[in-house]
Amino acid sequence: MTESLQALADHAAEKFGDAVLGTCQAAGELTLEIRTDAFRRVCSVLRASPLFAFEQLIDLCGVDYLGYAAESPKGTRVGPRFAVVCHLLSVSRNQRVRLRVFLDDEMPMVDSIADIWSSANWYEREAFDLFGIVFEGHPDLRRILTDYGFIGHPFRKDFPLIGQVEMRYDAERRRVIYQPVTIEPRVLVPRVIREESYGDRDR
Repeated sequence: MTESLQALADHAAEKFGDAVLGTCQAAGELTLEIRTDAFRRVCSVLRASPLFAFEQLIDLCGVDYLGYAAESPKGTRVGPRFAVVCHLLSVSRNQRVRLRVFLDDEMPMVDSIADIWSSANWYEREAFDLFGIVFEGHPDLRRILTDYGFIGHPFRKDFPLIGQVEMRYDAERRRVIYQPVTIEPRVLVPRVIREESYGDRDR
């Protein structure tokens, strides 16, 4: 870990104590794993404190770790399924930090930070729409990319590739209607190209 990242990690450990569950470095950026109930408090301090001064939220997204087996010797997922990841930038201090907070599997929920960084507003709506993550205290938490009547959350890894329903315009009713999916699920098998097929083609 570089000297500046180590100093940032030390400041965070000193300021937040057990609210920081762990730290790691990847791609030249420090990641702080934050306790769920301390997420909003940590974000508020990272924004307001001159020691950190993270003025900008660059990105916020959901993550689904279903089927993730990298840390398990038995090949099964270790730890919670869902997480929220934030990327913060301090222009004045020329530093970046990544925050990760793990959520409950059954009801993934965390406090909204839209009033700390206004850019979080639509990011949180996107994570709600695509992953089903609820941001408590969000001023207008509703779908942003899918239709209002959409069923499920399409970025969850157990969401069927063909979807749950399909939508079409009904000329008789003069409105859009939902109906069961009519396409057959396909299994994509890569084509095998053999050398003899080239020879046959040249003849």
